[in-house]
This record gives sequence, C-alpha cells and structure tokens, in this order.
Amino acid sequence: MSDQANNLRRALDQKTQDEPKKTRVLSVVSGKGGVGKSNFSLNFSLGLAKEGKKVVLFDLDIGMANLDILLGLNTSYDVVDMVENEYSIWDIMEEGPLGLQIVAGGSGLSDIFEMTDSKKERFSRQMALLDGAFDYIIFDMGAGATADSLNFILSSNETIVITTPEPTSITDAYAMLKHLHIQDSSLPSSILVNRAETKKEGDHTAKNLQRVVLQFLKKEVSILGSIPQDKHVLQAVKRQEPFCLAYPSSKASKALQACLDTFIDDRKEKSSKESSEYQRFIGQLKNFLIGGR
Repeated sequence: MSDQANNLRRALDQKTQDEPKKTRVLSVVSGKGGVGKSNFSLNFSLGLAKEGKKVVLFDLDIGMANLDILLGLNTSYDVVDMVENEYSIWDIMEEGPLGLQIVAGGSGLSDIFEMTDSKKERFSRQMALLDGAFDYIIFDMGAGATADSLNFILSSNETIVITTPEPTSITDAYAMLKHLHIQDSSLPSSILVNRAETKKEGDHTAKNLQRVVLQFLKKEVSILGSIPQDKHVLQAVKRQEPFCLAYPSSKASKALQACLDTFIDDRKEKSSKESSEYQRFIGQLKNFLIGGR
C-alpha cells in the first residue's frame, strides 16, 4: 500500500474512532444519457463535503466514465486496478476538492462485471472496509439499467433519479423508476429535475412525475428539487471545475444548495433513529455478485 493510501486510511480510521459514522450508499441514475447526471453527482458530492460530510464518489458509468475529466484530475488508479491488480480500496482513491474522495471508473470498467467469484469476493471485502469511514458512498451509475448495474443500484440504501423537463427524458425516468420498483418496491427514490428553464417548470415536472409514479406504481417518491439551465455550468465544464466551486453565486449553485438542504433535512431525523445500513449493502451486493438474485 502506498504512503498516500496509508495516510488516508489512518486519517479516516482516526475520524471513525472519534465520530463513528452511519455510512449510507446512494446511487445516482437516469433513464437516458445526456441529462447531466455525472455533473450533478460530482457537485452534489462536493456540496455534502462542504457541509462537513465525508464522501467518496465512485464513477461506475460504464463506457462513459468521466468524473476525472470534469475535475481535471489525473487519476493514477481506478476500480479495475483494485480487482485485477489487487490494489486496496485506499490505493485507488484520489482526493479532490474539499476532501472529496474520487474512485475513477477506468476504461476497463465493464470487466468488473465479468469477474471470477474470487475477485467478486475480494471486491466485496474491499468495499466492506469503508464502513464507518464515510458518511456517504455515492455511485455515479450509467444511464439506464443493465443486469450488471442493477447489482449496485438495488444494493444501495436509496437512489436519486435524474431527469430533464423534456418528454423523452421524463418517460425514460418513469421507466427507470418502474423497473426499480418491480425489482425492489422498498427501495427509496428521489427525483431531481435538471436543466429546467424556470423553477416553476422544474417543480411542475417533478410533481407530475411524482404523481404518475404514485398513480400507476402505488409508490411514493420524494422530490429533491430542480436545477435550472445555467450557462455557468457549461463554462465550468470547459474549465474542468465543478460549477458549485467555480461559480458559487450562479443560479445552478444556489439551486443545488436548496437540493442539499432538502436532502439533509429530510434525512436528519431518520438517521438519528437508525443504525448503519452499510452491512446490509455489503450483504446485498455480495449476494447479487456471487449468489445471484
């Protein structure tokens, strides 16, 4: 293990001893590509870090892994190295702004879904080491839901489904929510509307989707909020900087903060009453990867 990885693990171990964390796992998903999911995942994770939360963000967007590019970060290792080259989970983390830890996907990410049982066991063991070290583990998943990506999504403690106000995007978001509901009706989900022209449009889109899900699936989903179309987001991407840091006073950054406030407030009371659900996540993931569903 490298000195950097040792230092990171020691620092997190000390933090865990001082303040035991109830680690939660979130999957950020979308029904289709091109809705700004990865950009949201990055800025949302940074927002949580700014609130004092310890966060690690995994890039699991197969074929489109680009979180390192959005950050302008040169990553040395990725999740494939942990599985194929037996690096530790600590070795493959890269520190981003505000102490956010990033795990890059890598070009061979699809290979992790074709692991031998021994490598799947190793993957599960390494993931188990994160229990209590972080407040949130966030998976930036690919668009849609393949049989492989469902292993991670359904193991999560909750999901955030990203859509835009476009009819095709809304339809695909509903299809994603329906698919997840069929697989596990108890999995909590939230709706985030991205690139809304106005707050009114964002609210209208979210409430309509929420209503349709309740009407046809008999499932309650929460609304995280909406983020407006904002030229500063594109400018930040070109600069390879998160928009919440590059343009903190922009409309998108202020809307993101409102979403974070909603997220934290909604979970504050619940988290005080429940123990860590991370062991459940590990058990579910191991079952999906090794035992099958």
